[in-house]
Amino acid sequence: MKFAVQSKGDPTSNKIKEQITRYLTGFDLIYDEEEPDIVISVGGDGTLLHAFHRYVHRLADTAFVGVHTGHLGFYADWTPDEVEKLVIHLAKTPFQVVEYPLLEVVIRFNNNQSEKRYLALNECTVKATEGSLVIDVIIKGDKFETFRGDGLCISTPTGSTAYNKALFGAILHPSLSAIQLTEMASINNRVYRTIGSPLVLPEHHTCILKPVNDVNFNITIDHLFLVHKDVHSLQYRVAEERIRFARFRPFPFWRRVKESFVGD
Repeated sequence: MKFAVQSKGDPTSNKIKEQITRYLTGFDLIYDEEEPDIVISVGGDGTLLHAFHRYVHRLADTAFVGVHTGHLGFYADWTPDEVEKLVIHLAKTPFQVVEYPLLEVVIRFNNNQSEKRYLALNECTVKATEGSLVIDVIIKGDKFETFRGDGLCISTPTGSTAYNKALFGAILHPSLSAIQLTEMASINNRVYRTIGSPLVLPEHHTCILKPVNDVNFNITIDHLFLVHKDVHSLQYRVAEERIRFARFRPFPFWRRVKESFVGD
């Protein structure tokens, strides 16, 4: 089996990366950063996001597993003192693959320019570079509303505990094939009106955002920051691709939610 290790870059994470690499090569596993069968992320959720985008072209062939060296994360479920146990599992135990949905983002431009397609593990956010965002929200081909406010966040179930939660969106179990649309400071008065509640769309629904005025957009895809102009529309749906996580033991999602946000 071929493997790669993605480190956060701090001394602790780099030391664990070296340790994992030494142990696994000692078990005759092959270190291969180009075509790994499994990627071990050492750091936090941000590190795994970077690993995901680095290997986004290999989602059908590469599985991910995370070791957290900071705060407990939702993607990194192994601790530094469990590294030897993880290595033995990787070398000796066939792992279970758990697949979670991703968000497909297609940005189309005016004047018949080419479109750009992205995949997000957590979320995509949209804001105007200047002033409020004014944009039509179209669901399954029908106009739902004209949004006016700071911006919109479209998240995956795994990303529902991230920025989406800060916007008072719902927490979705990562096994659900759905996406969620949440508002950022919408304008609601006698003239302007939005739904004001998060919307959860199933995998067979498509959401399209169409600008009402000619403005440039700040668009984030997870940790990636983009600025686009001449945008005709932004299309969102559950992607056909899925991220694959290597599991060697149960991953209690709701327990992790409790530990992260409620405590003992």
